[in-house]
Amino acid sequence: MATDAARLPAPPGAGVARPAPAAPALAPADDADVHEYRWLILLGLITAAIMEVLDTTIVNVALPQMAGNLGATYDEIAWVATGYILSNVVVLPMTAFFTATFGRKNYLTFSIGLFAFASFMCGTSHTLIELVMWRVVQGAGGAALLSTAQATLRQVFPREQQGLVQALFILGIIVAPTIGPTLGGWITDNYNWNWIFFINIPIAAVSIFLVTGFLHDPPWMRRKPEGVDLPGIMLLIVGLASLQYVLEEGKRFDWFENRTIVRLAILSSICLLSMLWWELSRRNPHPVVNFRVLRNKQLSASIFLFIALGFGLYGGVFIFPLFTQNLLGFTATETGLALLPGGLATALAAIISGRLLNGAKPLVDGRVLIAVGVGIFLVSMWMLGHLTTQAGEPDARFALFIRGLGLGFLFTPINNVAYGALEPRDAQQASGLINLARQLGGSFGIAVLNTYVTNHTQLHRVDLLNYVYSYNPRVLERLHMVASGLMAHGYSALDAQRAAVGVLDQMLMRQATMLAFNDAWMLILISFVVTAPAILLLGKPRVGGAGAGAGH
Repeated sequence: MATDAARLPAPPGAGVARPAPAAPALAPADDADVHEYRWLILLGLITAAIMEVLDTTIVNVALPQMAGNLGATYDEIAWVATGYILSNVVVLPMTAFFTATFGRKNYLTFSIGLFAFASFMCGTSHTLIELVMWRVVQGAGGAALLSTAQATLRQVFPREQQGLVQALFILGIIVAPTIGPTLGGWITDNYNWNWIFFINIPIAAVSIFLVTGFLHDPPWMRRKPEGVDLPGIMLLIVGLASLQYVLEEGKRFDWFENRTIVRLAILSSICLLSMLWWELSRRNPHPVVNFRVLRNKQLSASIFLFIALGFGLYGGVFIFPLFTQNLLGFTATETGLALLPGGLATALAAIISGRLLNGAKPLVDGRVLIAVGVGIFLVSMWMLGHLTTQAGEPDARFALFIRGLGLGFLFTPINNVAYGALEPRDAQQASGLINLARQLGGSFGIAVLNTYVTNHTQLHRVDLLNYVYSYNPRVLERLHMVASGLMAHGYSALDAQRAAVGVLDQMLMRQATMLAFNDAWMLILISFVVTAPAILLLGKPRVGGAGAGAGH
């Protein structure tokens, strides 16, 4: 079978003896030996990615049952989700360092195995401390299943196939958070919460088999570590862990009214700024995070867009169940089913994007698809931001379907543009930063929207109370109508009047909450409008970007 390497022109100076460089410029050609099995490798990496992303949301619906079984409070059991995200965020930017130190295949295999082992230990945990500890380990193992896996696909597949390949990989990243609550609720209702973790084991076994059997490291990747950036690692761990804790726990402790939150916010700022300075310093010969890749304006603009995408994706998935169950009266199952068409729409749009971007000469400029995706997403946010308390499941489902289409037309093209301007050897570092941006954007989205809905509910309640006074004819009419209905069911006139006031208060609170959720959807819309100009900084991916077989 002729490989891509065999079709390459001879480099200048062929036949002249010279020392072999440590990292050849033709690094991607060394992946030619895995091209025959690249679709099996893709299958192994997609299953690993789905498994990892699914675990960020699948546990949410099982938390009440976990709390009851383990004798924990709601605040305590929330650490099952927080611990996972904390460790995941900390490890993501270091995946390039671990890949370079231990090798791509070894690091991926170890991470999948660690994730599966931690999943088993989570399922067999009998105390809250055990469960949280193993969730932290699970999150650390899961970082490579996104970052290193995505970079590997950039190095293994040729440039002309990157559009379709990245579309298929991204399906797992954006569809899994949508189906996670539905699957988690079904498992919890029909079995018990332990099986949420046990289902990872057979998936991990398939992934390990495919990765170990068909993925091999090219020679340029097999090197011994030149040095360990301990100051950078420590600053990164403390800075990101502190930031993530502030985002996860800030609302519960009333944000900066709490001393611990204030101190951790200051500590996070100092550590992350110090890390940025140290990683860019000439005195640091082996930075754990190579921020110099951000000199590429297309990558920087893509990361900026991914922060907004994480904000809208994870923030929206977080507030939608609260919106439907608290206001529209949906059950957990109905909420999951309402989310499902949106996930399918995302899959459809991502595949269409991949096909349009596939090939040496894509049919459509990726920037056009990104602009289309932003437009569709804005329409969906406008629809959700104008629902009323009378809205039903079809209204919400249709708006989410439009939202899903928009997301599908965003993720694949942005990935394609971001990686297309990079050298293959920079793909791993870029992948860690891209996935970190998406995860932190989601954490910011959840934290901001959660607080935003609470505060705006109170603001709208105060505003609506200005219209509730004794001589307002609409108020008197509503009170009379409710009281008459209660008297018809046997209430005395006095009890009916008191009950009518309570009913009116509930109606007013429901309307205030509805307006607050409308504001939240419009806030997501505004965040996309603000970040949309970053599209202008994007350019066409140059031929020979971060894809195997390109630009040799």
